[in-house]
Formats: sequence, structure tokens, C-alpha cells
Amino acid sequence: MAASPDPDLLVLGAGPGGVAAALTAARLGSRVTLVERDRVGGTCLNTGCVPTRVLARTARLLRDAELARRIGVVDTVRRIDWPALVERVRATVEQVREIKYPAELFAEAGIELVHEGAARFIDPHTVELESGRRITASTILVAVGGHSRVLPIDGVEHTIVPEHVLDVPEFPERVAIVGAGNTGAQLATVFSSLGSEVTLLDAAPRILPASDASISSAVQAAFERTGVTVRPGIEGVERIELDERGKVLRYKAGGEVHAVGADLVVMATGWPANLEHLDPDAAGLERNRGWLAADPRGRTSQPHIFVLGDADGTDMLVQMAEEEGEAVATLAVTGEESARTRLVPAGGFTDPDYAGVGPTPEQLDADGIRYRTTTVPYDRLDRAVLDGRAEGFLTLVADEEAHRILGAHVVGENAMDVVHLVVMAMSGAMTVAELARVPFAYPTYSAIVRQAARRMLGGLEQGELT
Repeated sequence: MAASPDPDLLVLGAGPGGVAAALTAARLGSRVTLVERDRVGGTCLNTGCVPTRVLARTARLLRDAELARRIGVVDTVRRIDWPALVERVRATVEQVREIKYPAELFAEAGIELVHEGAARFIDPHTVELESGRRITASTILVAVGGHSRVLPIDGVEHTIVPEHVLDVPEFPERVAIVGAGNTGAQLATVFSSLGSEVTLLDAAPRILPASDASISSAVQAAFERTGVTVRPGIEGVERIELDERGKVLRYKAGGEVHAVGADLVVMATGWPANLEHLDPDAAGLERNRGWLAADPRGRTSQPHIFVLGDADGTDMLVQMAEEEGEAVATLAVTGEESARTRLVPAGGFTDPDYAGVGPTPEQLDADGIRYRTTTVPYDRLDRAVLDGRAEGFLTLVADEEAHRILGAHVVGENAMDVVHLVVMAMSGAMTVAELARVPFAYPTYSAIVRQAARRMLGGLEQGELT
């Protein structure tokens, strides 16, 4: 069989960013080859946010059963069949893959999809696949994604990373999670809700360090009320040992070594790029710690090679990878720069949920920007009270002079959906007054956005900081 001709544009990695880039380049007339060493969809779909969301939904059902018991529903069942749950998660992943990336997607777009192992640079224009095939292209887009970082400690072989949670054969009674960022916090909620005794540890002074401090405080308080042991500010993990019951994680805090017993130890301690096989040095690519160095447009130290998604270490989120893929492919094919949003909504499905968009007050203070904030507690929102989900708050942030919406930080039911309404307001450069006039259906969680705008508007009209 004759080898396929070399493409105009080669995309390495078929995660959300790589797929978006390949489809965009093909639509613009390029002959595109897309190389994927594993399954299409990347980490989020296959082992990350999609399976985690299914687990989170199951955990939520168990919490709902407990709520039902408290409000008078009898005979609620609260137990977990771990093998059945894992089977459902994997089936759901395949269902989502078929929705997002149907088998005919790439063929109909004229894209050659290659599954012949990982790619390795031979020179700045050529890669070699594990199959031995070599592909040369005038333009290369690197979208190889990332992987969980493992701490170099004794006994690390007795731990797993989040991508392997579904490979655990039996449901663990005791779970220790190292790393209290988005992934670690969500897994803490999942395992705690499913019935595990959970300890969450991090060297950072607070959990969810990328979120607003008020979110960190509220989520930690909620964790502790539900029995999760939270240990921020540790001085490091010393080692993992085995004992007659399972595993022992030894960590240092306050100058002393402490121990946590566990059946499962999960390392959620960072997310470097998948560069171990790529050999970027052979292409003359510069690195930025564990990622590839690039300018804000995604161009690397080689002008014909671009990087996007998790591989550049910036906004490592699906929504941003897809936007980057479209923008980078457009630049690579046409030389034209497309507008990129800097609105990056992010959050997690914990108990309660949390989400945010825009700068935190601390960041605004550091930048010398004058602003106003208004906070509305969830217990002042009718829908939250009706549903028995009155824990949480929304903090709205606006520019003090123009009264434009700068962001929001939310803890509570449907936080991710609520914050998207603020994203839309920010996209339209709405003022507080304009947002306050938007009618919202009653009773809804989204109405808290208007409630916050109206509360802030009252303060603005009176010339008061709120």
C-alpha cells in the first residue's frame, strides 16, 4: 500500500485542542494529518473531567438520598456497587466520545487520523512514529496534552494518579489525596460522598489555591463539616509505607512527621506536558520548565511550530484548548490572528460546587485597580432554600469607575452554570445597571446574579462601597 503524501500541516495530539486545530486547518484548505497515540478526546474525555463528572454525579445522588431522608422520605438506599459504577463510567465515556468525535468526523473533513504510537521529533520538520513511519510537514502544531506529576519519594509505587482511579479493583475505605487543586478537591468529594474516609493534603497554604480565597475557605469548611480531613500547608510528603492494614503516608508539618493510614493514595500534584517521548530538543524547541515555551499566540522558538492546550502550561482547560486550537490553526494557515477571549470560567464539582471568572480581589489590589464587590449568600436565594441547598454565596466584582462587570466567584449549587451568566455579561461589556435590569425566571439559581447586581446598584447609587 502506498504511503500517504506528507501533509501541509501536522497536528500532534487529538485532544480537544488538537481536534479543533485539525478541523479548522482542514476547513481553511490545508491537507492535515492528525496523530494520536491513544484514544481521541484527550485526558479530559478519557480519564479526566468526563469520568470524574460521572463519579461526581453518582456521589451527588447519594447526598440527595441523605437529604431525602432528612426531609421525610423513608427507605432511601445509600450504598455503592463500585464495579458497576466503574462499568457505567466507562460506558458513558464511550457515549460522549461518539457524540463529540463520531467515526466519520475526520474522514468527512479530509483529515488523515493516524494511530501508530507516539511521535518523536527527528528534525524541526519531521517526526517519527513508534510504527517507524516518518511524517514531514511545513507546519506542525503540538497538542500532546499532559500527565499527572508524581512526587519523587520512597514508596511512590504504592500510589496512583487520578487517571487510574477507575483501575482500582475494590472500593477503598480510606483515601489519602496529595494535592488540593481542582482535581484533588473533586476526588475528595467523590470518595467522601461514596463512603470513604478521606484525608486531603497540600503544601499550599490553602486548598484550591488558583481560586479566590473566599472559595477556598468555604469549600474547606464544607469538607470539614462532612468529615473530610483537610491538611493544607504541609512541608512535604516523606514516604509511603505498607502495613498490615494497607498503606501509611508520612508527611511533615510543623517540623514533625505525621502519619495517615490509607487503602488508596492518590497523587494529584501537578500537570506537566507529555514531552517524555516527543524529544523537543531535536526540533530546537525551547522549554518552560515542564512545558514548551511559546509566545501568547502559541508560536514556539521555531516559527513553523506552534503549541497549544496543556502542552504550553497556561490555561489547561478544555474550553481554552478548543479556542486556542482554532486560533493557532488560523494563524498557522492564513497568518491572520483571531481575537481570543481572556474570559476563563473555571470551577469544580465538589460539595458544594464552586466556580469563578475574572480576577480575584487580591489580584485587582495588586494591579492597583479600583473595584467594588457585592456578596449575596445562597440562603437569601429562594430557589436554594426551596431545594435545601442554601449553602454558598456569589460575589460579584465590578469596576468602580465604569461599573463594568469584572468577574464573579461562586460557591453553591449549580455554581458553574451561574458563573456562565456572568461570563455572558462580561462578554457584552455590561454594566451593573444593565445586568440589574435583566429579568430572570423565578425561582432559579441564576437569579442570584441579578440579585447581586441590584444589591450592588443600590450601593453605587448611594456612593457606597459594598
